[in-house]
Amino acid sequence: TMSFPPSITPRAKPPPHPSADVAPRQRRYVLALLTLLSALAFMDRQILAVVLEPVKTEFGLSDLQIGLVTGLGFSLSFALLGIPLGKLADRSERRRVLVWSRGLGALLGATGALASGFWSLLASRTGGAVSDAGGTPASISMLSDLFPPEERSRVISIFGTGGSVGALLALVLGSWLAQHWGWRSAIVVIGASAFAAVLLLRWTVQEPARPPSPAAQSVNGSLPAQGAVAQLWHTPVTRWLIIGAAFALLAGYGFGAWNNALLVRHHHLSLQHAGLISGASALASIIGALFSGTLTDRLTRRDMRWQLGVPLLGVLLALPCGWLYLSLPGGSVISAAMLMVGYAFFVVWWAAPTYAALSFVVPPQRRATAHATLMLVGSIIGSGLGPIFTGWRSDTLEAYLPGNGLRIALMVIVGMLLPSLFALSRALPLFPQARLAIDSGH
Repeated sequence: TMSFPPSITPRAKPPPHPSADVAPRQRRYVLALLTLLSALAFMDRQILAVVLEPVKTEFGLSDLQIGLVTGLGFSLSFALLGIPLGKLADRSERRRVLVWSRGLGALLGATGALASGFWSLLASRTGGAVSDAGGTPASISMLSDLFPPEERSRVISIFGTGGSVGALLALVLGSWLAQHWGWRSAIVVIGASAFAAVLLLRWTVQEPARPPSPAAQSVNGSLPAQGAVAQLWHTPVTRWLIIGAAFALLAGYGFGAWNNALLVRHHHLSLQHAGLISGASALASIIGALFSGTLTDRLTRRDMRWQLGVPLLGVLLALPCGWLYLSLPGGSVISAAMLMVGYAFFVVWWAAPTYAALSFVVPPQRRATAHATLMLVGSIIGSGLGPIFTGWRSDTLEAYLPGNGLRIALMVIVGMLLPSLFALSRALPLFPQARLAIDSGH
């Protein structure tokens, strides 16, 4: 069992809770709706990975082109929009940013049903970037103000399950729709559902109150002159958190974009059967995310260093599961399913505690910008380079290892958890002092 030296057990005095007068039922409703919106946005992004083989056949695309569509269309748009929309969420009404970004993203994603080739398909993928660039940082900022600090890891873990729920819906419902009605119909259904949920948010959710932040104020009462992004990068704890998340996202998106194709190619499964097995791993991710958030909140009551100790433990357990899964010979369906479930359960342990850790070490007025920065780096390195790198390595390795190119490429991408492990281990000893500084206003 992982443990920390007993010499110090740092604790922080919780900052004032800005929404103590908000009814618990309303808080839970906002959390559920924001999680649903996240799930539908991720479902829109993941559906192309599910229908990868029929899309590739219809348009005659290479693995590299598929990697560009699943990664580049999102990452380039996010690179342009992430920081500006994060800053807008910090300076204006977050609910309005959510409505516009999620709504426009749903409409753009649905245009993928009209794609006629590589370029139009690539353009439609910008919808997911618009939705996430404005939606996710604003959502985390709102939830951080709605719930007290001692519940933050659990709450963000619940919100974070939106990605796994979206993947599960794409793998199970999306694959069913694609097989019976075609991949274009599946894309339309997802976009319409997301837009309906946006309208529900617009008419039923109010903007939560923001707390004052002594730590964010200078002597003249304004935020420090140094830019928010520059301050994040020059602060060691936030820099290591961002690096750790970036490599974890690189491994996650590279694996997620191609794993369904591996089940079809290497284990000779049908599209629907591959979707069902991947759906089981998505369910395991949901359970793992909820477990890690609850575990982190419980352990940090004794020692706040568990805020990053839980992510470290999860990555350590996920690595052998992932490599063993990819080492199996073709047709080992039962063993593959079991190892996939184990990998999916542990690999998500880093996410919610790390996002919560970032919210603890930046001023409240810069939370959305901080999370937008983390997502920007993750989108460029993770969802941008992950699918592209994996597709490129698959194409090149296939020439030397016929039938195994994709499998070996995925082994390499799972290995990106190693630098993530290193970065999180560097952030862990820095976290307690950084959090205490924010809580005390210094």
